[in-house]
Amino acid sequence: MEFSHITVLALFCLAFVSTGAIPSGEDYWKYVWPNTPLPEAFSDLLLLYGKTNSLPIRVEELNQYSTLFFPHDLYPGKKIVLGNTQSVAKMMRPFTEPRQGVTDSIWLENKERQSLDDFCNSRTAKGEHKHCVSSLESMIDHVISHFRTSKIKAISSTFDKNEDQYVVEEVKKVGDNAVMCHRLNFEKVVFNCHQVRETTAYVVSLAAPDGSKAKALTVCHHDTRGMNPELLYEALKVSPGTISVCHFIGNKAAAWVPNYSVDRPCVI
Repeated sequence: MEFSHITVLALFCLAFVSTGAIPSGEDYWKYVWPNTPLPEAFSDLLLLYGKTNSLPIRVEELNQYSTLFFPHDLYPGKKIVLGNTQSVAKMMRPFTEPRQGVTDSIWLENKERQSLDDFCNSRTAKGEHKHCVSSLESMIDHVISHFRTSKIKAISSTFDKNEDQYVVEEVKKVGDNAVMCHRLNFEKVVFNCHQVRETTAYVVSLAAPDGSKAKALTVCHHDTRGMNPELLYEALKVSPGTISVCHFIGNKAAAWVPNYSVDRPCVI
């Protein structure tokens, strides 16, 4: 059954009026998806509105985000060392000019150069749709409105922050042109939900040397014209717009895709 996010919200509010209870974001999630656990990636949105905490992406977790590779590197048996770029500052640098392709806002941290409000109100890249949300309810409304259905699912990573070396065990495609919702690297809890065209999302199963397992949400960008040229050259020795490029998504993010997408092993 498909319905608009306005109908969902109205029915949800009516359900709580009669009891006098104060609904929470977690209540809203359970109302819309009663049999689906809330992803750990969105747990920060359960904090009280406006409450701040430490920066969500810690130093030991940066390698989850600073690993770039080609689509043909995603195959069982491939060894991957997280963090193949040395200049994290380049990735943290926000764009000051309109971009033509992929955004790297997931790495945004430099508040002296761009504030949270500046980022959320800035122009989007060509082919990108961006929306900042500060509550779980607003995220749910946004993704349901975008897909025009509640038949969607969120997929996230489960990296161990103490592990940097992995071997690929399996690759599953989960959808094209997914909506990514990721925590911005500011103290205030705000997620950026955006969609960039010409992307494919995968879940990559990884094994560490100690036998522990990880699940890596991965996005491959087929239009790289807007990528940071210094970053691409340092990591892969390529120029923007010449070849598809993939990167892992860390634990503070999730990809939204239709839930009729079929997860299937693939080799690309």
